[in-house]
Amino acid sequence: MKTNDDEFFREAVSRICGSGNIEKALQECFFFLKNYIPMNQVILNIFDNTTNMAEAVVRVSDDGILLDSIIIPYTRQVKKDMEAYTRRSKRVWMVRRLGDYEGTRHIAEKSGTADFPGVIMDLDLDGRIIGKLTIIHSKETRFSQEHLRLLEILNTPFAFALSHHLKQREIRRLKDIVEDNQMYYQEELNQISGGFVIGADSGLKPVMEMVRRVAHQDSPVLLIGETGVGKEVIAKALHRISPRSDKPFIGVNCGAIPESLMDSELFGHEKGAFTGAAVRKRGRFERADGGSIFLDEVGELKKEAQVRLLRVLQEKEIERVGGTETLSMDIRVIAATHRNLEEMIRDKIFREDLYFRLKVFPIYIPPLRERILDIPALVSHFIQKKSVDMKLGIPPSIAPGQIDKLMEYHWPGNVRELENAVERALILYNGQQLHFDGLEASASAPPASPQEAPAPASLNLDEAMARHITQALKSAQGKIHGPGGAAELLGINPMTLRHRLKKLGIPFGRAARENYSPPKP
Repeated sequence: MKTNDDEFFREAVSRICGSGNIEKALQECFFFLKNYIPMNQVILNIFDNTTNMAEAVVRVSDDGILLDSIIIPYTRQVKKDMEAYTRRSKRVWMVRRLGDYEGTRHIAEKSGTADFPGVIMDLDLDGRIIGKLTIIHSKETRFSQEHLRLLEILNTPFAFALSHHLKQREIRRLKDIVEDNQMYYQEELNQISGGFVIGADSGLKPVMEMVRRVAHQDSPVLLIGETGVGKEVIAKALHRISPRSDKPFIGVNCGAIPESLMDSELFGHEKGAFTGAAVRKRGRFERADGGSIFLDEVGELKKEAQVRLLRVLQEKEIERVGGTETLSMDIRVIAATHRNLEEMIRDKIFREDLYFRLKVFPIYIPPLRERILDIPALVSHFIQKKSVDMKLGIPPSIAPGQIDKLMEYHWPGNVRELENAVERALILYNGQQLHFDGLEASASAPPASPQEAPAPASLNLDEAMARHITQALKSAQGKIHGPGGAAELLGINPMTLRHRLKKLGIPFGRAARENYSPPKP
């Protein structure tokens, strides 16, 4: 009995377009078409020319919707063969064995249908093939020209349904990227915003001078220093004053990522690249495009990861795991380590070529024990910050003699240990004044120089700072600016010193010079 084309088209379209969910729509249409065309499975395929990946978007069988995703790469040769076959054939054609046609072979092998016959239809929209519909039957079925004719009637509805699905998927993907970026970058922004380098005009002045020199270049920077000295703070400061400041700053702790996940974390992966890769994921390098990537503890990278990192530095390109598309990267690389990389090179643990790629502009960050004049300002900053975090209200004051205790300690954990000490003191705060108990001055700590000698136990933070500045003024005989001046001795900008002198009420200038001159014999 001849099929009524109008009724067939109307009934089929009502099912194809009757649901916004393409899986449900294809399932409804599958059971309807079985009345006209022999089939026990139908697949909607797409071929992404940007990633050279073939994907079975939807698969429906007699058992229902098949949820397992099939994504496979295809070569340029496969693409050429498919295009040539399509040019020679009609829009709908039969194949006796799906495994013999390049356009379906890989997915057919993955789905266990390579030995089955099928009907393939190119889905054409505005003169462009956007995908393929494949009908499969597990028995030795002879598809007729009538079957092909009926299927071709539905070409445009299927093409529209697939196009709508792909657009919706792209919208969801972009929405996910925006939300992902908002969460990811907000976390980074929270750490960067309001950030300033304490000690930039004193103990870290030479470091910040180096940072300012290299900030406007794109050269790799290697930050070297002990654990806890603030390498990430310096990296963020470098990014903040660079032309890339309005672009992402992405941090990577190379020592905290398992080796098995390193490639995926750094370079991302395609959907279906490995078990559990349910969606495409952008890696840290891709997130940092246009901005800066901070590779903390780069000395912890295994040799295999070092090779891949070297290639990125040389070629400025990455490939996602499971993908074939090469992505160009515009990134400023800032690396950091507390380890002796030259010694690691001698021990064959770290690649020499990678070391020289990273060490274009090395910056050494001194430990806290070498810049104890920064301790009062650091303590004040941490008290203010953590009082807000801990909802303490008005930040507490420091008990007399406590700053001296902190300045006498040798701080093997550097600034991070100092921050933890402040947090511990705030937890133990009893409403009076802060005490820093549990610190023991190390016998191995280097003796303080005359300028760094601790203040008497009765002095508070401002008084301790005033005493140090006064000692510097005496050493400089009241001179502030120029060689041998107090600003140079303290390692700070003369304008900054004058501001602190006014704030602390310390007399200075020509009229006060006699206060700092040595007594006449």
